[in-house]
Amino acid sequence: MRTNFDFTPFRRSTVGFDRLFDLLETGTRADTPTDGYPPFDIVRENEDSYRITLAVAGFAPDEIEIVAQQNQLTVTGNKADQDDQRQYLHRGIATRTFERRFQLADFIEVGRAGFENGLLSIELKRVVPEAMKPRKIEIGGGHPANDRIEAPKAEHQAA
Repeated sequence: MRTNFDFTPFRRSTVGFDRLFDLLETGTRADTPTDGYPPFDIVRENEDSYRITLAVAGFAPDEIEIVAQQNQLTVTGNKADQDDQRQYLHRGIATRTFERRFQLADFIEVGRAGFENGLLSIELKRVVPEAMKPRKIEIGGGHPANDRIEAPKAEHQAA
């Protein structure tokens, strides 16, 4: 059974959607570990606002790095080495190093990040530049444009 979808017909009839088709075609390839760590939620707050929440129990805010670059958000966690001599009988809180990558759509900007009760929340907002917003085009009057090309007029007419 074929699992890939061929976007070639759509690529021929659209302009500027190359990045979208590339993302869809490579969607089955995993850029991040498939173990699901750390778990996360993506919530749509309203039409132009989103929130990503990661469960990062056992990490301190200074052990987490958030980097927004072009259309990608990367969250990395590196647990500081613990020198104490604790002897764990069971270790159920995962504190291993992680990296989560999120592909962001065009015009999505990363806002503030908060850390509370072991949850890291990152606010995202769609900010469309003025040049990209719809605008009304005025229709000119009933006079046709004089954009015809005419031959130069002869100064002297031959007799």
